[in-house]
Amino acid sequence: MLTAIIIYIRDKGQKIMAADLDAIDAKILDLIQRDAALSVAEIAEKVGLSSSPCWRRIKRMEEQGIIARRVTLLNYDKLGLNFEVVANVKLSLPSRENLEKFEQAVRKWPECIECMTVTGAVDYVMRIVTTDMHAYDNFLRDKILALGLVSDIQSRIIVNVSKRTTAAPLGLISPYVPTQDR
Repeated sequence: MLTAIIIYIRDKGQKIMAADLDAIDAKILDLIQRDAALSVAEIAEKVGLSSSPCWRRIKRMEEQGIIARRVTLLNYDKLGLNFEVVANVKLSLPSRENLEKFEQAVRKWPECIECMTVTGAVDYVMRIVTTDMHAYDNFLRDKILALGLVSDIQSRIIVNVSKRTTAAPLGLISPYVPTQDR
């Protein structure tokens, strides 16, 4: 029995695109999001396909934008990047022009590994990784505050990370993928 799962994907233009995913697609996605180093042959074996059809499915999901990219995750602590902060940033005047100017600047800052526009009392939530408190202070002064757009920054130093994953919760949209973390 072949069942399709419909996933709605928003692109940059906020259009919604539907992608049909069957059980094999869902299992492929689950495997590669947990270990991008798996070869097509290894993935194919785990999902019960030969290499060519498996490769075609992966290629199709890349072309549809379901698979955005494959990356290697690094251990920040082992690299000496063990000072992590969540910063809530409020702009002085959150106009379209200032939002765009801020976002363009953020994209150039390697210390900022995530920046999200949010609703509520602040305009952005940022995740910033540096070597120490002094490097973070320099980042605030020389980059964020130097823009002249920010009225308030509330920094939260991360003491311990209980969970960190990049895996999408595919079990919420597909009965073919377990909902619990392995």
